[in-house]
Amino acid sequence: MAVELLDNEQTELRLSQLNQALGSGMFVHVRQMLLNMAASDIALVLESSPPRTRQILWQLIDQEQTGEVLEELGEELKDQLIRQMSPERLARAAAGLDTDDLAYILRSLPDSLYKQVLQSMGSQDRSRAEQALAYPEESAGGLMNTDTVTIRPDVNLDVILRYLRQRGSLPEATDTLYVVDRRDILLGGVNIATLLTRDPSTPVRELMDADLEAIPVTMADSEVAQLFERHDWLSAPVIDQDGRLLGRITIDDVVDVIREDADHTMMGMAGMDEDEDTFGPVLRSTLRRSMWLTINLFAALLAASVSNLFENTLEQFATIAILMTIVPSMGGVAGNQTLALVIRGIALGHIGQSNSRWLLGKELAIGFLNGLLWSSLVCLAIWVWKGEWQLGALIGGAMLINMTVAGLAGAAIPLLLKKLKVDPALAGGMLLTTVTDVIGLFAFLGLATLFLLR
Repeated sequence: MAVELLDNEQTELRLSQLNQALGSGMFVHVRQMLLNMAASDIALVLESSPPRTRQILWQLIDQEQTGEVLEELGEELKDQLIRQMSPERLARAAAGLDTDDLAYILRSLPDSLYKQVLQSMGSQDRSRAEQALAYPEESAGGLMNTDTVTIRPDVNLDVILRYLRQRGSLPEATDTLYVVDRRDILLGGVNIATLLTRDPSTPVRELMDADLEAIPVTMADSEVAQLFERHDWLSAPVIDQDGRLLGRITIDDVVDVIREDADHTMMGMAGMDEDEDTFGPVLRSTLRRSMWLTINLFAALLAASVSNLFENTLEQFATIAILMTIVPSMGGVAGNQTLALVIRGIALGHIGQSNSRWLLGKELAIGFLNGLLWSSLVCLAIWVWKGEWQLGALIGGAMLINMTVAGLAGAAIPLLLKKLKVDPALAGGMLLTTVTDVIGLFAFLGLATLFLLR
Protein backbone atom coordinates (compact mmCIF):
# COMPACT_ATOMS: atom_id res chain seq x y z
CA MET A 1 0.00 0.00 0.00
CA ALA A 2 2.89 2.36 0.81
CA VAL A 3 4.34 1.86 -2.67
CA GLU A 4 0.97 2.59 -4.28
CA LEU A 5 0.66 5.85 -2.34
CA LEU A 6 4.17 6.82 -3.37
CA ASP A 7 3.34 6.15 -7.05
CA ASN A 8 0.20 8.26 -6.82
CA GLU A 9 2.14 11.11 -5.23
CA GLN A 10 4.80 10.94 -7.93
CA THR A 11 2.15 10.95 -10.66
CA GLU A 12 0.44 13.98 -9.12
CA LEU A 13 3.81 15.76 -8.83
CA ARG A 14 4.70 15.03 -12.46
CA LEU A 15 1.29 16.16 -13.67
CA SER A 16 1.57 19.36 -11.67
CA GLN A 17 5.07 20.09 -13.02
CA LEU A 18 4.08 19.34 -16.62
CA ASN A 19 0.90 21.41 -16.42
CA GLN A 20 2.79 24.31 -14.90
CA ALA A 21 5.43 24.14 -17.64
CA LEU A 22 2.78 23.87 -20.37
CA GLY A 23 0.87 26.81 -18.92
CA SER A 24 4.06 28.88 -19.05
CA GLY A 25 4.71 27.86 -22.67
CA MET A 26 7.91 26.00 -21.72
CA PHE A 27 7.48 23.31 -24.40
CA VAL A 28 11.21 22.60 -24.74
CA HIS A 29 11.40 21.97 -21.01
CA VAL A 30 8.36 19.66 -21.18
CA ARG A 31 9.93 17.73 -24.06
CA GLN A 32 13.10 17.26 -22.00
CA MET A 33 11.08 16.12 -18.98
CA LEU A 34 9.31 13.52 -21.12
CA LEU A 35 12.61 12.39 -22.62
CA ASN A 36 13.91 11.61 -19.12
CA MET A 37 10.83 9.61 -18.14
CA ALA A 38 10.27 5.88 -18.62
CA ALA A 39 7.71 4.89 -21.26
CA SER A 40 5.39 3.42 -18.59
CA ASP A 41 5.47 6.72 -16.66
CA ILE A 42 4.70 8.73 -19.79
CA ALA A 43 1.75 6.43 -20.50
CA LEU A 44 0.46 6.95 -16.96
CA VAL A 45 0.73 10.73 -17.33
CA LEU A 46 -1.12 10.64 -20.66
CA GLU A 47 -3.93 8.50 -19.22
CA SER A 48 -4.19 10.88 -16.24
CA SER A 49 -4.50 14.03 -18.37
CA PRO A 50 -7.58 15.72 -19.87
CA PRO A 51 -7.89 15.50 -23.69
CA ARG A 52 -6.41 18.93 -24.52
CA THR A 53 -3.30 18.48 -22.34
CA ARG A 54 -2.96 14.91 -23.59
CA GLN A 55 -2.79 16.05 -27.22
CA ILE A 56 -0.03 18.58 -26.50
CA LEU A 57 2.00 16.02 -24.53
CA TRP A 58 1.66 13.45 -27.31
CA GLN A 59 3.06 15.91 -29.85
CA LEU A 60 6.04 16.63 -27.57
CA ILE A 61 7.03 12.98 -27.04
CA ASP A 62 10.21 12.02 -28.86
CA GLN A 63 9.44 9.83 -31.86
CA GLU A 64 11.96 7.24 -30.65
CA GLN A 65 9.78 6.73 -27.56
CA THR A 66 6.45 6.51 -29.41
CA GLY A 67 6.38 2.74 -29.84
CA GLU A 68 7.30 1.99 -26.23
CA VAL A 69 4.67 4.44 -24.94
CA LEU A 70 1.98 2.90 -27.15
CA GLU A 71 2.77 -0.52 -25.65
CA GLU A 72 1.94 0.79 -22.17
CA LEU A 73 -1.35 2.58 -22.97
CA GLY A 74 -4.89 1.28 -22.46
CA GLU A 75 -6.67 0.16 -25.61
CA GLU A 76 -9.11 3.08 -26.04
CA LEU A 77 -6.45 5.79 -25.72
CA LYS A 78 -4.01 3.76 -27.79
CA ASP A 79 -6.57 3.47 -30.60
CA GLN A 80 -7.27 7.22 -30.50
CA LEU A 81 -3.58 8.13 -30.80
CA ILE A 82 -2.85 5.53 -33.47
CA ARG A 83 -5.56 6.96 -35.72
CA GLN A 84 -3.93 10.40 -35.47
CA MET A 85 -0.49 9.18 -36.54
CA SER A 86 0.82 9.26 -40.08
CA PRO A 87 1.66 5.91 -41.72
CA GLU A 88 5.37 6.79 -41.67
CA ARG A 89 5.36 7.56 -37.94
CA LEU A 90 3.37 4.40 -37.24
CA ALA A 91 5.87 2.34 -39.21
CA ARG A 92 8.79 3.84 -37.27
CA ALA A 93 7.00 3.22 -33.96
CA ALA A 94 6.17 -0.36 -34.91
CA ALA A 95 9.79 -1.20 -35.77
CA GLY A 96 10.76 -1.63 -32.12
CA LEU A 97 7.61 -3.35 -30.88
CA ASP A 98 7.20 -6.96 -29.82
CA THR A 99 5.32 -9.14 -32.29
CA ASP A 100 2.08 -9.21 -30.26
CA ASP A 101 2.02 -5.41 -29.81
CA LEU A 102 2.78 -4.93 -33.49
CA ALA A 103 -0.18 -7.16 -34.38
CA TYR A 104 -2.48 -5.19 -32.06
CA ILE A 105 -1.61 -1.88 -33.70
CA LEU A 106 -2.16 -3.19 -37.21
CA ARG A 107 -5.47 -4.86 -36.31
CA SER A 108 -6.83 -1.56 -34.97
CA LEU A 109 -6.22 0.32 -38.23
CA PRO A 110 -8.69 0.87 -41.08
CA ASP A 111 -7.82 -1.20 -44.17
CA SER A 112 -6.54 1.74 -46.19
CA LEU A 113 -4.20 2.95 -43.42
CA TYR A 114 -3.14 -0.61 -42.63
CA LYS A 115 -1.84 -1.06 -46.19
CA GLN A 116 -0.01 2.27 -46.09
CA VAL A 117 1.73 1.34 -42.85
CA LEU A 118 2.81 -2.04 -44.24
CA GLN A 119 4.24 -0.34 -47.31
CA SER A 120 6.21 2.06 -45.08
CA MET A 121 7.82 -0.82 -43.17
CA GLY A 122 11.08 -2.52 -43.96
CA SER A 123 10.96 -6.08 -45.28
CA GLN A 124 11.89 -7.62 -41.92
CA ASP A 125 9.21 -5.74 -39.98
CA ARG A 126 6.66 -6.43 -42.71
CA SER A 127 7.41 -10.15 -42.41
CA ARG A 128 7.01 -9.97 -38.62
CA ALA A 129 3.71 -8.16 -39.01
CA GLU A 130 2.29 -10.72 -41.43
CA GLN A 131 3.33 -13.55 -39.14
CA ALA A 132 1.76 -11.84 -36.11
CA LEU A 133 -1.55 -11.30 -37.90
CA ALA A 134 -1.84 -14.97 -38.82
CA TYR A 135 -3.43 -15.80 -35.45
CA PRO A 136 -6.51 -14.48 -33.61
CA GLU A 137 -5.87 -11.66 -31.15
CA GLU A 138 -7.17 -13.53 -28.08
CA SER A 139 -5.15 -16.70 -28.68
CA ALA A 140 -1.71 -17.94 -27.72
CA GLY A 141 -0.59 -17.08 -31.26
CA GLY A 142 -1.75 -13.51 -30.77
CA LEU A 143 0.20 -13.28 -27.50
CA MET A 144 3.45 -14.90 -28.50
CA ASN A 145 6.74 -13.32 -29.51
CA THR A 146 8.96 -14.95 -32.12
CA ASP A 147 12.24 -13.82 -30.48
CA THR A 148 13.28 -17.25 -29.20
CA VAL A 149 16.76 -18.76 -28.88
CA THR A 150 16.89 -22.35 -30.14
CA ILE A 151 19.66 -24.92 -29.80
CA ARG A 152 20.37 -28.45 -31.07
CA PRO A 153 20.43 -31.52 -28.79
CA ASP A 154 23.71 -32.94 -30.15
CA VAL A 155 26.04 -30.07 -29.11
CA ASN A 156 27.64 -29.50 -25.71
CA LEU A 157 27.19 -26.57 -23.36
CA ASP A 158 30.51 -24.99 -24.28
CA VAL A 159 29.32 -24.53 -27.88
CA ILE A 160 26.11 -22.93 -26.63
CA LEU A 161 28.00 -20.54 -24.34
CA ARG A 162 30.30 -19.47 -27.18
CA TYR A 163 27.28 -18.93 -29.42
CA LEU A 164 25.57 -16.75 -26.79
CA ARG A 165 28.71 -14.65 -26.26
CA GLN A 166 28.97 -14.16 -30.01
CA ARG A 167 25.30 -13.23 -30.14
CA GLY A 168 25.89 -10.53 -27.51
CA SER A 169 22.39 -10.40 -25.94
CA LEU A 170 19.30 -12.42 -25.13
CA PRO A 171 15.66 -11.58 -25.80
CA GLU A 172 13.88 -10.00 -22.83
CA ALA A 173 12.67 -12.35 -20.07
CA THR A 174 14.62 -15.33 -21.44
CA ASP A 175 14.86 -18.05 -18.78
CA THR A 176 15.00 -21.11 -21.05
CA LEU A 177 16.68 -22.04 -24.33
CA TYR A 178 14.51 -24.33 -26.46
CA VAL A 179 15.90 -27.51 -27.94
CA VAL A 180 14.64 -28.30 -31.47
CA ASP A 181 15.53 -30.69 -34.26
CA ARG A 182 16.26 -29.76 -37.88
CA ARG A 183 12.51 -29.44 -38.60
CA ASP A 184 12.04 -27.10 -35.59
CA ILE A 185 10.11 -29.77 -33.66
CA LEU A 186 10.32 -28.88 -29.96
CA LEU A 187 12.26 -31.54 -28.03
CA GLY A 188 12.67 -29.81 -24.67
CA GLY A 189 14.37 -26.91 -22.94
CA VAL A 190 17.52 -26.00 -21.02
CA ASN A 191 17.20 -23.58 -18.13
CA ILE A 192 19.69 -20.67 -18.14
CA ALA A 193 20.73 -21.53 -14.58
CA THR A 194 21.53 -25.09 -15.68
CA LEU A 195 23.51 -23.79 -18.64
CA LEU A 196 25.72 -21.61 -16.42
CA THR A 197 26.35 -24.06 -13.60
CA ARG A 198 27.02 -27.41 -15.32
CA ASP A 199 30.17 -28.83 -16.88
CA PRO A 200 30.65 -27.13 -20.29
CA SER A 201 31.50 -30.47 -21.90
CA THR A 202 28.07 -31.92 -21.09
CA PRO A 203 25.85 -32.54 -24.14
CA VAL A 204 22.58 -30.63 -24.30
CA ARG A 205 20.65 -33.88 -24.71
CA GLU A 206 21.65 -35.02 -21.20
CA LEU A 207 20.51 -31.84 -19.49
CA MET A 208 17.43 -30.79 -21.40
CA ASP A 209 13.98 -31.07 -19.84
CA ALA A 210 12.19 -33.37 -22.28
CA ASP A 211 8.92 -33.00 -20.34
CA LEU A 212 8.74 -29.25 -20.94
CA GLU A 213 5.10 -28.24 -21.34
CA ALA A 214 4.22 -26.31 -24.50
CA ILE A 215 1.19 -24.21 -25.34
CA PRO A 216 -0.85 -24.91 -28.51
CA VAL A 217 -0.93 -21.85 -30.74
CA THR A 218 -4.75 -21.91 -30.84
CA MET A 219 -5.26 -21.93 -27.04
CA ALA A 220 -7.36 -19.01 -25.69
CA ASP A 221 -5.35 -16.32 -23.89
CA SER A 222 -7.44 -16.76 -20.72
CA GLU A 223 -6.41 -20.44 -20.57
CA VAL A 224 -2.79 -19.43 -21.13
CA ALA A 225 -3.03 -17.06 -18.14
CA GLN A 226 -4.46 -19.86 -15.99
CA LEU A 227 -1.55 -22.16 -16.90
CA PHE A 228 1.02 -19.47 -16.03
CA GLU A 229 -0.70 -18.87 -12.70
CA ARG A 230 -0.96 -22.57 -11.91
CA HIS A 231 2.67 -23.43 -12.76
CA ASP A 232 4.39 -20.12 -11.86
CA TRP A 233 5.98 -19.93 -15.31
CA LEU A 234 8.16 -17.04 -16.45
CA SER A 235 7.86 -18.10 -20.07
CA ALA A 236 6.48 -20.97 -22.13
CA PRO A 237 7.01 -22.22 -25.71
CA VAL A 238 4.23 -22.07 -28.29
CA ILE A 239 3.87 -24.88 -30.84
CA ASP A 240 1.68 -25.66 -33.83
CA GLN A 241 -0.35 -28.85 -34.28
CA ASP A 242 2.74 -30.70 -35.58
CA GLY A 243 4.85 -29.76 -32.53
CA ARG A 244 6.95 -27.14 -34.35
CA LEU A 245 8.20 -24.27 -32.18
CA LEU A 246 6.60 -20.99 -33.29
CA GLY A 247 7.56 -18.62 -30.48
CA ARG A 248 7.16 -18.06 -26.75
CA ILE A 249 4.88 -16.28 -24.31
CA THR A 250 6.42 -14.37 -21.40
CA ILE A 251 5.00 -13.40 -18.04
CA ASP A 252 4.68 -9.70 -18.94
CA ASP A 253 2.23 -10.59 -21.73
CA VAL A 254 0.23 -12.78 -19.34
CA VAL A 255 0.07 -10.01 -16.72
CA ASP A 256 -1.56 -7.81 -19.38
CA VAL A 257 -4.18 -10.52 -20.03
CA ILE A 258 -4.90 -10.91 -16.30
CA ARG A 259 -5.21 -7.14 -15.86
CA GLU A 260 -7.53 -6.82 -18.86
CA ASP A 261 -9.72 -9.67 -17.56
CA ALA A 262 -9.88 -8.04 -14.13
CA ASP A 263 -10.76 -4.67 -15.67
CA HIS A 264 -13.37 -6.36 -17.83
CA THR A 265 -15.01 -8.04 -14.84
CA MET A 266 -14.95 -4.93 -12.64
CA MET A 267 -16.27 -2.57 -15.32
CA GLY A 268 -18.65 -5.19 -16.70
CA MET A 269 -20.39 -5.43 -13.31
CA ALA A 270 -21.31 -1.78 -13.84
CA GLY A 271 -22.35 -2.39 -17.47
CA MET A 272 -19.34 -0.51 -18.84
CA ASP A 273 -16.53 -1.24 -21.28
CA GLU A 274 -13.22 -2.18 -19.65
CA ASP A 275 -11.44 0.16 -22.06
CA GLU A 276 -13.41 3.20 -20.90
CA ASP A 277 -11.06 6.18 -20.86
CA THR A 278 -11.25 8.01 -17.51
CA PHE A 279 -10.62 11.34 -19.24
CA GLY A 280 -12.41 10.51 -22.51
CA PRO A 281 -14.74 12.93 -24.34
CA VAL A 282 -18.02 13.70 -22.57
CA LEU A 283 -20.35 12.84 -25.47
CA ARG A 284 -18.72 9.48 -26.21
CA SER A 285 -18.76 8.46 -22.54
CA THR A 286 -22.41 9.55 -22.22
CA LEU A 287 -23.50 7.48 -25.24
CA ARG A 288 -21.61 4.41 -24.02
CA ARG A 289 -23.26 4.48 -20.62
CA SER A 290 -26.73 5.21 -21.96
CA MET A 291 -27.31 1.72 -23.37
CA TRP A 292 -27.12 -0.06 -20.02
CA LEU A 293 -28.95 2.74 -18.24
CA THR A 294 -31.80 2.27 -20.77
CA ILE A 295 -31.90 -1.47 -20.13
CA ASN A 296 -31.82 -0.86 -16.38
CA LEU A 297 -34.73 1.60 -16.72
CA PHE A 298 -36.90 -1.09 -18.29
CA ALA A 299 -35.88 -3.48 -15.50
CA ALA A 300 -36.85 -0.85 -12.90
CA LEU A 301 -40.20 -0.32 -14.64
CA LEU A 302 -40.81 -4.06 -14.47
CA ALA A 303 -40.20 -4.00 -10.69
CA ALA A 304 -42.46 -0.92 -10.38
CA SER A 305 -45.22 -2.73 -12.25
CA VAL A 306 -45.17 -5.41 -9.53
CA SER A 307 -45.79 -2.70 -6.91
CA ASN A 308 -48.61 -1.36 -9.08
CA LEU A 309 -50.37 -4.75 -8.96
CA PHE A 310 -50.72 -4.30 -5.20
CA GLU A 311 -51.77 -0.64 -5.20
CA ASN A 312 -54.75 -1.28 -2.89
CA THR A 313 -52.52 -2.99 -0.31
CA LEU A 314 -50.06 -0.08 -0.32
CA GLU A 315 -52.88 2.45 0.07
CA GLN A 316 -54.20 0.75 3.20
CA PHE A 317 -50.89 0.10 4.94
CA ALA A 318 -48.44 3.01 4.93
CA THR A 319 -46.01 1.01 7.08
CA ILE A 320 -45.71 -1.58 4.31
CA ALA A 321 -44.65 1.11 1.84
CA ILE A 322 -41.93 2.22 4.26
CA LEU A 323 -40.56 -1.26 4.98
CA MET A 324 -40.91 -3.03 1.64
CA THR A 325 -37.48 -1.90 0.35
CA ILE A 326 -35.76 -4.07 2.97
CA VAL A 327 -36.67 -7.33 1.22
CA PRO A 328 -35.27 -6.64 -2.30
CA SER A 329 -32.23 -4.92 -0.75
CA MET A 330 -31.21 -7.97 1.31
CA GLY A 331 -31.89 -10.29 -1.62
CA GLY A 332 -29.78 -8.11 -3.90
CA VAL A 333 -26.77 -8.16 -1.57
CA ALA A 334 -27.00 -11.94 -1.02
CA GLY A 335 -27.37 -12.58 -4.76
CA ASN A 336 -24.45 -10.32 -5.68
CA GLN A 337 -22.17 -12.18 -3.26
CA THR A 338 -22.97 -15.44 -5.05
CA LEU A 339 -22.76 -13.80 -8.48
CA ALA A 340 -19.26 -12.42 -7.81
CA LEU A 341 -18.07 -15.80 -6.52
CA VAL A 342 -19.41 -17.74 -9.52
CA ILE A 343 -18.09 -15.24 -12.12
CA ARG A 344 -14.67 -15.48 -10.48
CA GLY A 345 -14.88 -19.29 -10.54
CA ILE A 346 -15.79 -19.27 -14.23
CA ALA A 347 -12.90 -16.91 -15.03
CA LEU A 348 -10.42 -19.14 -13.17
CA GLY A 349 -11.73 -22.28 -14.88
CA HIS A 350 -12.97 -23.81 -11.61
CA ILE A 351 -16.57 -24.28 -12.74
CA GLY A 352 -17.73 -26.60 -15.51
CA GLN A 353 -20.52 -29.02 -16.38
CA SER A 354 -19.20 -31.65 -13.96
CA ASN A 355 -19.59 -29.51 -10.83
CA SER A 356 -22.16 -26.83 -11.72
CA ARG A 357 -25.14 -28.82 -10.37
CA TRP A 358 -23.42 -29.30 -7.01
CA LEU A 359 -22.63 -25.57 -6.92
CA LEU A 360 -26.28 -24.68 -7.59
CA GLY A 361 -27.36 -26.90 -4.70
CA LYS A 362 -24.75 -25.38 -2.40
CA GLU A 363 -25.75 -21.78 -3.16
CA LEU A 364 -29.44 -22.64 -2.82
CA ALA A 365 -28.75 -24.06 0.64
CA ILE A 366 -26.65 -21.02 1.62
CA GLY A 367 -29.42 -18.71 0.42
CA PHE A 368 -31.99 -20.61 2.47
CA LEU A 369 -29.87 -20.63 5.65
CA ASN A 370 -28.98 -16.95 5.32
CA GLY A 371 -32.65 -16.20 4.66
CA LEU A 372 -33.67 -18.16 7.75
CA LEU A 373 -31.15 -16.33 9.95
CA TRP A 374 -31.78 -12.78 8.74
CA SER A 375 -35.54 -13.15 8.36
CA SER A 376 -35.72 -14.24 12.02
CA LEU A 377 -33.66 -11.21 13.13
CA VAL A 378 -35.73 -8.81 11.01
CA CYS A 379 -38.96 -10.33 12.26
CA LEU A 380 -37.82 -9.76 15.85
CA ALA A 381 -36.65 -6.19 15.07
CA ILE A 382 -39.97 -5.22 13.45
CA TRP A 383 -41.92 -6.68 16.36
CA VAL A 384 -39.85 -4.65 18.86
CA TRP A 385 -39.90 -1.51 16.70
CA LYS A 386 -43.53 -1.48 15.51
CA GLY A 387 -45.15 -3.82 18.03
CA GLU A 388 -46.73 -5.87 15.20
CA TRP A 389 -45.61 -9.50 15.11
CA GLN A 390 -47.77 -10.20 12.02
CA LEU A 391 -45.90 -7.53 10.03
CA GLY A 392 -42.55 -8.88 11.27
CA ALA A 393 -43.51 -12.41 10.24
CA LEU A 394 -44.64 -11.09 6.86
CA ILE A 395 -41.34 -9.36 6.13
CA GLY A 396 -39.40 -12.35 7.48
CA GLY A 397 -41.28 -14.77 5.22
CA ALA A 398 -40.76 -12.57 2.15
CA MET A 399 -37.07 -12.18 2.97
CA LEU A 400 -36.64 -15.94 3.35
CA ILE A 401 -38.19 -16.47 -0.09
CA ASN A 402 -36.16 -13.73 -1.77
CA MET A 403 -32.77 -14.62 -0.27
CA THR A 404 -33.27 -18.28 -1.19
CA VAL A 405 -34.15 -17.35 -4.78
CA ALA A 406 -31.28 -14.83 -4.84
CA GLY A 407 -28.75 -17.52 -3.88
CA LEU A 408 -30.00 -19.79 -6.65
CA ALA A 409 -30.21 -16.96 -9.21
CA GLY A 410 -26.73 -15.65 -8.35
CA ALA A 411 -25.28 -19.03 -9.34
CA ALA A 412 -27.66 -19.92 -12.18
CA ILE A 413 -27.57 -16.62 -14.10
CA PRO A 414 -23.81 -16.57 -14.90
CA LEU A 415 -23.87 -20.29 -15.78
CA LEU A 416 -26.82 -19.73 -18.13
CA LEU A 417 -25.21 -16.65 -19.71
CA LYS A 418 -21.98 -18.56 -20.27
CA LYS A 419 -23.91 -21.34 -22.03
CA LEU A 420 -25.60 -18.70 -24.22
CA LYS A 421 -22.13 -17.21 -24.96
CA VAL A 422 -23.04 -13.92 -23.24
CA ASP A 423 -20.46 -12.37 -20.91
CA PRO A 424 -21.69 -12.98 -17.31
CA ALA A 425 -19.74 -9.97 -16.00
CA LEU A 426 -21.50 -7.65 -18.42
CA ALA A 427 -25.12 -8.78 -18.06
CA GLY A 428 -25.24 -10.80 -14.84
CA GLY A 429 -25.57 -7.91 -12.38
CA MET A 430 -28.49 -6.30 -14.18
CA LEU A 431 -30.40 -9.57 -14.54
CA LEU A 432 -29.83 -10.47 -10.90
CA THR A 433 -31.03 -7.06 -9.72
CA THR A 434 -34.20 -7.46 -11.78
CA VAL A 435 -34.85 -10.94 -10.34
CA THR A 436 -34.30 -9.93 -6.69
CA ASP A 437 -36.38 -6.74 -7.05
CA VAL A 438 -39.29 -8.48 -8.75
CA ILE A 439 -39.29 -11.58 -6.51
CA GLY A 440 -38.76 -9.51 -3.35
CA LEU A 441 -41.60 -7.09 -4.03
CA PHE A 442 -43.93 -9.81 -5.29
CA ALA A 443 -43.29 -12.01 -2.25
CA PHE A 444 -43.70 -9.18 0.26
CA LEU A 445 -46.76 -7.52 -1.27
CA GLY A 446 -48.31 -10.84 -2.20
CA LEU A 447 -48.04 -12.13 1.38
CA ALA A 448 -49.36 -8.81 2.69
CA THR A 449 -52.39 -9.06 0.40
CA LEU A 450 -53.07 -12.67 1.42
CA PHE A 451 -52.72 -12.34 5.18
CA LEU A 452 -53.38 -8.68 6.09
CA LEU A 453 -56.37 -7.97 3.86
CA ARG A 454 -58.41 -11.06 4.59
